[in-house]
Amino acid sequence: MAKLNMVQAINLALRQELEKDGRLIILGEDVGIDGGVFRVTDGLQEEFGEGRVIDTPLSELGIVGTSIGLAAKGMHPVAEIQFSGFLYAAYDQLTSHAARIRTRSRGRFTCPMVIRAPYGGGIRALELHCESQEAIFAHTAGIKVVIPSGPYDAKGLLISAIRDPDPVVFLEPMRVYRAIKEDVPEEEYTIALGSANVLQEGTDLTVISWGAMMKYTREALAKTDYSAEVIDIRTISPLDSETVINSVKKTGRCLIVHEAPRTCGFGAEIIAQINEKAFLHMEAPVVRVTGFDVPFPMYKLENYYLPDENRILKGVEKVMKF
Repeated sequence: MAKLNMVQAINLALRQELEKDGRLIILGEDVGIDGGVFRVTDGLQEEFGEGRVIDTPLSELGIVGTSIGLAAKGMHPVAEIQFSGFLYAAYDQLTSHAARIRTRSRGRFTCPMVIRAPYGGGIRALELHCESQEAIFAHTAGIKVVIPSGPYDAKGLLISAIRDPDPVVFLEPMRVYRAIKEDVPEEEYTIALGSANVLQEGTDLTVISWGAMMKYTREALAKTDYSAEVIDIRTISPLDSETVINSVKKTGRCLIVHEAPRTCGFGAEIIAQINEKAFLHMEAPVVRVTGFDVPFPMYKLENYYLPDENRILKGVEKVMKF
């Protein structure tokens, strides 16, 4: 057991899966010699060779398209996209092909591939570097969407994603890449996709978040006297609806925090399911604390865009005092 940050935990998961599965390859821009833009794949090409950790041309469309072909023919590609905003260039490949291979071929072919991408804001980067597009991919049937919030979950969820027979978009919150350290077992372990994590039990309200927002939500909640049940969704698609519904039936109140834009953000889907399955248990409307319906701003306005302690605490008060 070692104290690792998320970068180290993901690197360990990749290393162990490369050792275990000879069909697994890593490909992407600068993933080999440089170890990736955030050094997540550091040292892997040196250990496993250029045939398994492959530096590609600067073409997200090509990286994802090549990965789909490799996966359909029996390989297990893990493709790194340097920033999730660059995935827009490969959206056609993901939605028209990766997501449809199983149904198009009536199960003859599957697409066991993982697309890893740093996502979200908080690092003062450039345009298209801080996107939070989880709802877009969750809306695409056939693609699984995973967002870890800490090192322990990152390792277990990534191993599960690599071993899954279908395509997984694995979004890594770069704001907390090195901001959190946790005990991470050296031995391999998995965390089932589609399983939310109740980080803290409570009775007054249910607070739901994921990714980097999980850290800042918990820090804000520590400054309240309310008994909050805190849920880390972990897997956007498939969603663990049962854990959410059971919690809000118990507490009767719910706050959702995410950094993606508000309109059609994934919080809206969670609210819809709560209304469908737990409406008569609710003591107040569900409150959302989210990003705004604008393109992610440049660094001078970044802190105004992202949900912070003040906005989260105002959300708590709003739902509790309804």
